[in-house]
Amino acid sequence: MPPRDGLGAARVRMPPQQVGCPPGHPPDCPGRAPFATVVDFLVHLSGDEEGIWGRVRAGEIRLTDGTPVGADTPYRPGGAAYLYRDLPEEAPVPGQPTVLLRDDQTGLLIVDKPPFLATMPRGSHVAQTVLVRLRSELGLPDLAPVHRLDRLTSGVLLLTMRPEARSPYQRLVQAGGLAKTYEALAPLRGDLALPVTVRNRLVKRRGNLQATVEDGEPNAVTRVELAGTARAGGQLVGRYRLTPMTGQTHQLRVHLAGLDIPVLGDPLYPQVRPVAPGDFSTPLQLLACAVRFTDPVSGQEREVVSRRELPIRPVG
Repeated sequence: MPPRDGLGAARVRMPPQQVGCPPGHPPDCPGRAPFATVVDFLVHLSGDEEGIWGRVRAGEIRLTDGTPVGADTPYRPGGAAYLYRDLPEEAPVPGQPTVLLRDDQTGLLIVDKPPFLATMPRGSHVAQTVLVRLRSELGLPDLAPVHRLDRLTSGVLLLTMRPEARSPYQRLVQAGGLAKTYEALAPLRGDLALPVTVRNRLVKRRGNLQATVEDGEPNAVTRVELAGTARAGGQLVGRYRLTPMTGQTHQLRVHLAGLDIPVLGDPLYPQVRPVAPGDFSTPLQLLACAVRFTDPVSGQEREVVSRRELPIRPVG
């Protein structure tokens, strides 16, 4: 099923065996019996009988082979159904990703991401993402990210416009062929000897907001340099150049916080600070300012630089 409003259809797998009832249901819950139809299964799974039947009548639920699901379509153990999701309520994110490079021959698209806009749908951030916005605005239904930037981080982001273009660029990233440079604003520490290379083991567990440093083989390496100073909020702060050798979740933010120079505007490190949904008043002062790589399709040497500058200022 093609994307609708920039969002692809959700894939729902039909378990090969009986499905237990959700927690709290009585022991004789009908869900413990085999499902006769796909509709029975989806209604049980979602609890939204009216919504499921509305999608069936509109022909908006399909099997893997494209067959529309009807009222009597038999349940297929181990199969899958595809249907469009209801979009959650989201506060509109100010700012707009801007195109830095578009190469229709290689299928590569590079954009400049604003803060607060997630790279792709996840959790409560669905429509307000780079992927969904640009699929609709640029008419590119097959657009896909090559890598990710944290929702709060600004700067250079690579995507591909066609399915066949994805593999070469994803292999480039996996092989470490995408050199990235970041800049961050953070407090000055006169007693901190720079440059320094931080090496440790970071683990980000599902359900935890923060990544943590743990014992074990290092999997996160960042070179930190002081590139200069800047004025932010009426104070003199450091402008740090960060060169990550690895790409762990929240790596740069954890490493700077560990040096006692946390990134300005960071609501997670060193301590979690609650931020109301729709509060875009304090951008994270972390910018993916440049990428360099040898294009795996064209062989061209590329360097793409963000047009954004620190300090990142609130928009809207």
